[in-house]
Amino acid sequence: MLDRRRFLSSAASLAGAFAFRQELFAQLEKAPSSLPNPALYERSQDIYWDELRQQFLIPADEVYLNNGTVGSSPAPVLRAIFDSYNQTEKLDQQDPEDYPIWGYAAWNEFRDPLAAFVGCNRDEIALVRNATEGNSYIANGIDMKAGDEVLMTDQEHPGGEQPWQLRAKRYGVVVRKVTLPKPVHDPVQVLNLFQDAITPRTRVIFFSHITTVTGAVLPAKELCALARSKGILSAVDGAHVPGMMELNLHELGCDLYSASPHKWLQAPKGTGFLFVRDEVIDRMWNTIATEGWDDAKLRAERFQRIGSSNVPALAGMRAAIQFANQIGMARIERRHRELANYMLSGMMKRGAESWTSPDPTLRCAIATVNVPPVQRVDLENWLWKMHKIRIRGGEPSKLRLSTPYYVRKKDIDYFLEKFDQYRKEKGLA
Repeated sequence: MLDRRRFLSSAASLAGAFAFRQELFAQLEKAPSSLPNPALYERSQDIYWDELRQQFLIPADEVYLNNGTVGSSPAPVLRAIFDSYNQTEKLDQQDPEDYPIWGYAAWNEFRDPLAAFVGCNRDEIALVRNATEGNSYIANGIDMKAGDEVLMTDQEHPGGEQPWQLRAKRYGVVVRKVTLPKPVHDPVQVLNLFQDAITPRTRVIFFSHITTVTGAVLPAKELCALARSKGILSAVDGAHVPGMMELNLHELGCDLYSASPHKWLQAPKGTGFLFVRDEVIDRMWNTIATEGWDDAKLRAERFQRIGSSNVPALAGMRAAIQFANQIGMARIERRHRELANYMLSGMMKRGAESWTSPDPTLRCAIATVNVPPVQRVDLENWLWKMHKIRIRGGEPSKLRLSTPYYVRKKDIDYFLEKFDQYRKEKGLA
């Protein structure tokens, strides 16, 4: 039995949850029902992007510069998620064998638009939860024996490196690394580092298409071609790429590719994909097994058979693809590069050491700088608590500044102004 205090506490919690729900749906109702007219872009790009910013629930007075960690899903994506919940949770599907949590479906209605978006065939795509899960499939699914080597960079995300470290500790596979300069100066420099590090025992080249440490866009097509020429598998961690820049996996020429669309594509959290080139699928073992794991006819679908699926999240990912296509990926990529260049220029004028490549082909929507003696954690907390600016970086003085397309130049100017203020107040200017 509830006593009075527990009853009031429970009632307050319910009231708070109801208020949150009401506020959330009110925000969605206020968001424009359609994207800005494409003709507006030709008349005024600033106004176009200002209007597009209204599709996001990020408060108007917040400057969000951390898309490299996680993006914000726009209103159409959220609506698609809620609509799917409304549909699936009724449990009134016409076919009595059709359940919304069904974990053994092909989900072609979701894989087809995704495959078209990233430039591959549907049967080469598996819907997973994020790049980490895809990378774990890769590291554990390729036949390798003790002493065989995987070659990677020293700038891999833990979700890319650690699956290989587990394989090394358990089975004796050898993890070897090339050290990328900060900044990377040109594609040839990267290719030479990998070329020189390949040995007769190298079986896999694993690298981030865009590195998590500095945001360097590595020459993925050339690295994959290098691997192919040596009879080595190429596996790419593409967590940052979908939604940041145009992507065509067949043109890239990789054997395996993982991604987390919850970053730059602004898809729901917990949606990802694993690409396995058709010629390689039969060489990959499942590491999660249920019905169909050994059915060659399923192709890459067998890697998404993990039990129950989150259908509303998949509906949201499909909406995120449609949203990006409506804006246009070429337009989005141009915007990303323009904003990152603007941010980098502003920081360089303030004496920052650039870890972002001077080669424009090796950078896109992340500007990374080193700003000693500024302490990143202190700056990050000060910016957020005092001025509602969110950034991310690394110890002691690295700032990784993401510039998603919905950020305005005036937002970047505001960040730069507050960066100057922080240094002045701390006596660091």
